Amino acid sequence: MKKLLITGAYGQLGNEMKVISPNYPQFKFIFTDVDSLDICNKIAVNNFVTSNKIDFIINCAAYTAVDKAEEDQDKCYAINRDAVKNLGEAAKANGAKLIHVSTDYVFDGTNHIPYTEEMPICPQSVYGKSKAEGEIELQKVCKEAVIIRTSWLYSSFGNNFVKTMIKLGTERDSLGVIFDQIGTPTYAADLASVIMQIVTQNEWKGGIYHFSNEGVASWYDFTKAIHEIYGISCIVNPLETKEYPSKTPRPAYSVLNKAKIKQAYNLQLPYWKDGLKRCINELKKGV
Repeated sequence: MKKLLITGAYGQLGNEMKVISPNYPQFKFIFTDVDSLDICNKIAVNNFVTSNKIDFIINCAAYTAVDKAEEDQDKCYAINRDAVKNLGEAAKANGAKLIHVSTDYVFDGTNHIPYTEEMPICPQSVYGKSKAEGEIELQKVCKEAVIIRTSWLYSSFGNNFVKTMIKLGTERDSLGVIFDQIGTPTYAADLASVIMQIVTQNEWKGGIYHFSNEGVASWYDFTKAIHEIYGISCIVNPLETKEYPSKTPRPAYSVLNKAKIKQAYNLQLPYWKDGLKRCINELKKGV
């Protein structure tokens, strides 16, 4: 039985991997987080992968607090760069296959057409730079790794934009939300499903891939859809980015072109609103 190591098991994507794991009885899933495996510890990572005879590593761990990263740079780079290198070296040394999740923040957001994998990266924040360096270090030590860049990730687990907008929408009569940042919301359950489709395919095709749900939206559009689907009657007003000051630059346009991953793995990707409906259904079950 092939063994899958899932790091970052307490996060949004890690939890979604837990949800779908029973659908793959041919694999043994080993879920870890910092309390059971410190991926920043190179020796611990290699010993864990070796002793457990791991066949696949799915790195769902990341430092994702974008604003906090500007002050907490050492920890951000330790998790998003150094730990990724540790996992890559352990995978290479033990003959394991590795899937690592990266971000649209590796781009500067000045494009007006969807970003392909071949376009030059130019991160503008500490978070984006740390993720970009993680990709670079991983490719140096484990060329056959699969790197999946994704965007605007949300889930029924953890803290995220969907949950925040539901909370604020039920507490307030009106909200202001940015309308001039464009991207694609991505349901973490759909990313988990794609990861397992890659794992179960006969041919391993390493490299960088882009994955998000289909379609595009602004944060304003996203919020309107969240409220509509959930049944919230809060007034949502559009804001310009300059009206909502932030210490961290956000990409103004971060739509990802998914043609490469769709062709390589023969995928049909769900529309973002359909993913959102499924997520909100899950949230309502827990209310």
